[in-house]
Amino acid sequence: MAASFVPHLANDAGADKIFVGVKELNCMGARPPFDHPHVFLDMGSDAQIMCPYCSTLFVYDPRLSAAETDPPGALVNASERDAA
Repeated sequence: MAASFVPHLANDAGADKIFVGVKELNCMGARPPFDHPHVFLDMGSDAQIMCPYCSTLFVYDPRLSAAETDPPGALVNASERDAA
């Protein structure tokens, strides 16, 4: 269960994989109006997880902070998330 910041991520660029600094996240596909149902993903002891809706592969990279992604720009800020 999420004990801290759980980022919402969007794959507007259509990247095959997004490197993240967290193992728990919410995937929303793309930003509204092109989003899919927002789904909580937990990697557990694994280092990657695929979104069952958009097939984006999220790969854990411990060098990144919770607010960083590679490629950059996938983190959805609170105002975008609340508008969805």
